[in-house]
Amino acid sequence: MDGGTTAKIRVAIFAPNPLTRAGLAQCLDQQQHIQTTFEDAEVLVVAMETAEAATLESLRGLRPNATTPLLLVVQNRWHADIATAVELGVRAILWHRQFSTIAFAQAIRAVGGGGGFLPASLQGALMEQVQRTYRDVLAPQDMTASGVTNRETDVLRLVSEGFDLEEIAQKLHFSERTIKNILYKFMKRFDLNNRTHAVAYAIRAGLI
Repeated sequence: MDGGTTAKIRVAIFAPNPLTRAGLAQCLDQQQHIQTTFEDAEVLVVAMETAEAATLESLRGLRPNATTPLLLVVQNRWHADIATAVELGVRAILWHRQFSTIAFAQAIRAVGGGGGFLPASLQGALMEQVQRTYRDVLAPQDMTASGVTNRETDVLRLVSEGFDLEEIAQKLHFSERTIKNILYKFMKRFDLNNRTHAVAYAIRAGLI
Protein backbone atom coordinates (compact mmCIF):
# COMPACT_ATOMS: atom_id res chain seq x y z
CA MET A 1 0.00 0.00 0.00
CA ASP A 2 1.09 3.61 -0.54
CA GLY A 3 0.19 4.84 2.92
CA GLY A 4 -3.44 5.60 2.09
CA THR A 5 -6.22 4.27 4.26
CA THR A 6 -8.73 1.68 3.07
CA ALA A 7 -12.34 2.77 3.48
CA LYS A 8 -14.26 0.70 5.99
CA ILE A 9 -17.39 -1.22 5.02
CA ARG A 10 -20.27 0.26 7.01
CA VAL A 11 -22.51 -2.47 8.41
CA ALA A 12 -25.89 -2.17 10.16
CA ILE A 13 -27.08 -5.12 12.26
CA PHE A 14 -30.73 -6.05 12.82
CA ALA A 15 -31.54 -8.84 15.30
CA PRO A 16 -34.63 -10.09 17.16
CA ASN A 17 -33.10 -9.13 20.52
CA PRO A 18 -30.35 -6.83 21.86
CA LEU A 19 -28.19 -9.74 23.02
CA THR A 20 -27.95 -11.23 19.53
CA ARG A 21 -27.19 -7.85 18.03
CA ALA A 22 -24.48 -7.18 20.59
CA GLY A 23 -22.92 -10.59 19.92
CA LEU A 24 -22.79 -10.01 16.17
CA ALA A 25 -21.38 -6.51 16.64
CA GLN A 26 -18.70 -7.85 18.97
CA CYS A 27 -17.58 -10.28 16.26
CA LEU A 28 -16.72 -7.26 14.12
CA ASP A 29 -14.95 -5.17 16.75
CA GLN A 30 -11.50 -6.38 15.73
CA GLN A 31 -12.11 -6.21 11.98
CA GLN A 32 -10.08 -3.26 10.70
CA HIS A 33 -12.02 -2.80 7.48
CA ILE A 34 -15.55 -3.17 8.89
CA GLN A 35 -17.47 -0.62 10.96
CA THR A 36 -20.88 -1.09 12.58
CA THR A 37 -23.29 1.79 12.14
CA PHE A 38 -26.95 2.74 12.46
CA GLU A 39 -27.21 4.73 9.23
CA ASP A 40 -25.73 4.95 5.74
CA ALA A 41 -24.90 1.26 5.85
CA GLU A 42 -23.37 -0.44 2.82
CA VAL A 43 -24.34 -3.92 4.06
CA LEU A 44 -27.31 -4.89 6.21
CA VAL A 45 -26.90 -7.93 8.47
CA VAL A 46 -30.19 -9.51 9.57
CA ALA A 47 -30.41 -12.31 12.14
CA MET A 48 -33.57 -14.39 11.97
CA GLU A 49 -34.88 -17.58 13.50
CA THR A 50 -36.32 -19.09 10.32
CA ALA A 51 -36.24 -17.94 6.70
CA GLU A 52 -39.72 -18.27 5.26
CA ALA A 53 -42.02 -16.20 3.07
CA ALA A 54 -43.26 -13.95 5.90
CA THR A 55 -39.84 -13.22 7.36
CA LEU A 56 -38.36 -12.50 3.94
CA GLU A 57 -41.17 -10.08 3.19
CA SER A 58 -40.26 -8.13 6.32
CA LEU A 59 -36.87 -7.38 4.75
CA ARG A 60 -38.45 -4.84 2.41
CA GLY A 61 -38.85 -2.33 5.21
CA LEU A 62 -35.23 -2.60 6.34
CA ARG A 63 -33.45 -1.47 3.20
CA PRO A 64 -32.84 2.29 2.94
CA ASN A 65 -32.63 1.94 -0.82
CA ALA A 66 -33.06 -0.74 -3.44
CA THR A 67 -29.33 -1.32 -3.84
CA THR A 68 -28.32 -2.06 -0.23
CA PRO A 69 -27.33 -5.76 -0.04
CA LEU A 70 -28.40 -8.07 2.77
CA LEU A 71 -26.55 -10.74 4.71
CA LEU A 72 -28.81 -13.16 6.60
CA VAL A 73 -27.75 -15.15 9.67
CA VAL A 74 -30.33 -17.92 9.87
CA GLN A 75 -30.71 -20.09 12.95
CA ASN A 76 -33.05 -22.80 11.65
CA ARG A 77 -33.65 -24.45 8.29
CA TRP A 78 -34.36 -22.52 5.11
CA HIS A 79 -38.04 -22.61 4.12
CA ALA A 80 -38.15 -19.76 1.61
CA ASP A 81 -37.87 -19.30 -2.13
CA ILE A 82 -34.20 -18.51 -2.79
CA ALA A 83 -34.93 -16.54 -5.96
CA THR A 84 -37.32 -14.31 -3.98
CA ALA A 85 -34.59 -13.76 -1.40
CA VAL A 86 -32.18 -12.64 -4.11
CA GLU A 87 -34.85 -10.34 -5.56
CA LEU A 88 -35.20 -8.77 -2.11
CA GLY A 89 -31.48 -8.02 -1.99
CA VAL A 90 -30.07 -11.05 -0.13
CA ARG A 91 -26.47 -11.59 -1.25
CA ALA A 92 -25.14 -13.74 1.58
CA ILE A 93 -26.48 -16.37 3.99
CA LEU A 94 -24.77 -17.86 7.03
CA TRP A 95 -26.18 -20.79 8.99
CA HIS A 96 -26.11 -20.16 12.73
CA ARG A 97 -24.79 -23.67 13.39
CA GLN A 98 -21.78 -23.02 11.12
CA PHE A 99 -21.23 -19.41 12.15
CA SER A 100 -17.74 -18.14 12.90
CA THR A 101 -16.19 -14.71 13.18
CA ILE A 102 -13.95 -15.47 10.20
CA ALA A 103 -16.84 -16.56 7.98
CA PHE A 104 -18.89 -13.56 9.11
CA ALA A 105 -16.16 -11.10 8.14
CA GLN A 106 -15.50 -12.92 4.85
CA ALA A 107 -19.19 -12.74 3.93
CA ILE A 108 -19.36 -9.02 4.71
CA ARG A 109 -16.28 -8.29 2.63
CA ALA A 110 -17.64 -10.34 -0.25
CA VAL A 111 -20.99 -8.56 -0.20
CA GLY A 112 -19.41 -5.15 0.35
CA GLY A 113 -17.28 -5.76 -2.74
CA GLY A 114 -20.29 -6.55 -4.90
CA GLY A 115 -20.12 -10.32 -4.59
CA GLY A 116 -22.10 -13.01 -2.82
CA PHE A 117 -21.66 -15.65 -0.14
CA LEU A 118 -24.25 -18.43 -0.33
CA PRO A 119 -24.16 -21.99 1.05
CA ALA A 120 -23.54 -24.58 -1.66
CA SER A 121 -27.01 -26.10 -1.27
CA LEU A 122 -28.72 -22.76 -1.87
CA GLN A 123 -26.43 -21.97 -4.79
CA GLY A 124 -27.61 -25.20 -6.39
CA ALA A 125 -31.26 -24.42 -5.66
CA LEU A 126 -30.89 -20.97 -7.21
CA MET A 127 -29.25 -22.34 -10.35
CA GLU A 128 -31.98 -24.96 -10.70
CA GLN A 129 -34.64 -22.25 -10.44
CA VAL A 130 -32.91 -20.14 -13.07
CA GLN A 131 -32.66 -23.12 -15.41
CA ARG A 132 -36.29 -24.06 -14.83
CA THR A 133 -37.51 -20.51 -15.38
CA TYR A 134 -35.56 -20.22 -18.62
CA ARG A 135 -36.70 -23.62 -19.90
CA ASP A 136 -40.38 -23.40 -18.96
CA VAL A 137 -41.13 -19.68 -19.10
CA LEU A 138 -38.60 -17.67 -21.07
CA ALA A 139 -37.39 -19.99 -23.83
CA PRO A 140 -40.90 -20.66 -25.25
CA GLN A 141 -41.26 -16.88 -25.68
CA ASP A 142 -37.74 -16.42 -27.11
CA MET A 143 -36.87 -14.39 -24.00
CA THR A 144 -33.73 -14.27 -21.90
CA ALA A 145 -33.56 -13.74 -18.14
CA SER A 146 -32.84 -10.05 -18.76
CA GLY A 147 -36.26 -9.59 -20.38
CA VAL A 148 -34.76 -9.19 -23.85
CA THR A 149 -35.49 -11.51 -26.76
CA ASN A 150 -32.75 -13.48 -28.47
CA ARG A 151 -33.61 -11.64 -31.70
CA GLU A 152 -33.04 -8.30 -30.02
CA THR A 153 -29.70 -9.46 -28.65
CA ASP A 154 -28.56 -10.64 -32.09
CA VAL A 155 -29.64 -7.42 -33.79
CA LEU A 156 -28.04 -5.16 -31.19
CA ARG A 157 -24.79 -7.11 -31.33
CA LEU A 158 -24.60 -6.69 -35.10
CA VAL A 159 -25.46 -2.99 -34.88
CA SER A 160 -22.65 -2.57 -32.35
CA GLU A 161 -20.28 -4.27 -34.79
CA GLY A 162 -21.06 -1.65 -37.44
CA PHE A 163 -23.40 -3.55 -39.77
CA ASP A 164 -26.21 -1.58 -41.41
CA LEU A 165 -29.82 -2.74 -41.39
CA GLU A 166 -29.65 -4.36 -44.82
CA GLU A 167 -26.59 -6.39 -43.84
CA ILE A 168 -28.18 -7.42 -40.55
CA ALA A 169 -31.33 -8.53 -42.35
CA GLN A 170 -29.26 -10.70 -44.69
CA LYS A 171 -27.25 -12.24 -41.85
CA LEU A 172 -30.31 -13.07 -39.74
CA HIS A 173 -32.55 -14.00 -42.70
CA PHE A 174 -35.20 -11.41 -41.85
CA SER A 175 -36.60 -8.55 -43.84
CA GLU A 176 -35.15 -5.11 -43.26
CA ARG A 177 -38.58 -4.03 -42.00
CA THR A 178 -38.48 -6.78 -39.35
CA ILE A 179 -35.07 -5.58 -38.16
CA LYS A 180 -36.41 -2.03 -37.86
CA ASN A 181 -39.39 -3.30 -35.84
CA ILE A 182 -37.14 -5.29 -33.51
CA LEU A 183 -35.04 -2.20 -32.81
CA TYR A 184 -38.10 0.03 -32.43
CA LYS A 185 -39.75 -2.27 -29.87
CA PHE A 186 -36.51 -2.53 -27.88
CA MET A 187 -36.00 1.24 -27.84
CA LYS A 188 -39.61 1.89 -26.89
CA ARG A 189 -39.56 -0.67 -24.04
CA PHE A 190 -36.49 0.88 -22.42
CA ASP A 191 -37.23 4.51 -23.42
CA LEU A 192 -34.14 4.85 -25.62
CA ASN A 193 -33.68 7.65 -28.15
CA ASN A 194 -31.91 6.00 -31.06
CA ARG A 195 -29.81 3.01 -32.13
CA THR A 196 -26.63 4.42 -30.61
CA HIS A 197 -28.45 4.87 -27.31
CA ALA A 198 -29.83 1.34 -27.59
CA VAL A 199 -26.39 -0.18 -28.18
CA ALA A 200 -24.89 1.79 -25.29
CA TYR A 201 -27.69 0.61 -23.01
CA ALA A 202 -27.24 -3.01 -24.09
CA ILE A 203 -23.50 -2.87 -23.41
CA ARG A 204 -23.97 -1.30 -19.97
CA ALA A 205 -26.60 -3.89 -19.08
CA GLY A 206 -24.33 -6.73 -20.18
CA LEU A 207 -26.74 -7.84 -22.91
CA ILE A 208 -24.10 -7.88 -25.66
